[in-house]
Amino acid sequence: MSVFICPICGGPLEHGEKRLFCARGHSFDISSEGYVHLLPPNRMNSKIPGDSAAMAAARTAFLNRGFYAPLRSALAEEIFSLFPGGGETVLDCGCGEGYYTAGIYEYLCSKGAAPVMAGVDISRPSVRRAAKRSKNIEFAVASVFSLPVACESADLVLNVFSPLCREEYLRVLKPGGYYIYVVPGPRHLWQLKAAIYDRPYENKEEDVAYEGFEHEKARRLRYVMQLEHHEDIAALFQMTPYYWKTSAKGAEKLESIEKLAVEAAFDIHVYKKEN
Repeated sequence: MSVFICPICGGPLEHGEKRLFCARGHSFDISSEGYVHLLPPNRMNSKIPGDSAAMAAARTAFLNRGFYAPLRSALAEEIFSLFPGGGETVLDCGCGEGYYTAGIYEYLCSKGAAPVMAGVDISRPSVRRAAKRSKNIEFAVASVFSLPVACESADLVLNVFSPLCREEYLRVLKPGGYYIYVVPGPRHLWQLKAAIYDRPYENKEEDVAYEGFEHEKARRLRYVMQLEHHEDIAALFQMTPYYWKTSAKGAEKLESIEKLAVEAAFDIHVYKKEN
């Protein structure tokens, strides 16, 4: 049985020969990479929703260099501390190209746990790359605002820099389940913004209170990334929203920078679903 449910009728999905199917006859092909497309056309906000192939490639290149490895390790350790016995079902909402999903899965398995993990993202290029990272994780193209996941079926929902959909996360979490929300700290990537903007701005502090959740704790992760090659700077720039918001003049300024020390600032919030 799949972690996912049919996006058309809501029935359970079973694994077949290169496809997922439900009892009502709805069928969804499993791609050669291993992911499934569960985003109906009437729920797509554009012809090609989500991050483009170029943005997915830039994110893959940057993350594979290990610059955000401390965040991945912190998340893996936090999840293991919540479920030391293993066997939990973890849903990565807005999984992107699967860097955190796969890394967390590998860490939990190395500790003797047996997690059931799945990831969803609205970007097909990103999910295609995610599926290539791990064949032991179910990945689907889907929207976090209409998750193809059964009610009260997940032990933990992970959201790293992705849109917040409180109602859906409450729906899919089991009673007492956990929600981990990662947001950028006020000065995250400050030096990058200072290089492209005349007036760089700090990120807005997130309100930590969400109805239906109890805020258990918050962890701040701060360190400096030494970007020694222009390719790393360019990849970081292209994978952020700043890429689309920056003027031609700002982008040109960045082209002349060969090395850059950039602050990484992550705030990791842990919530528990209220019973």
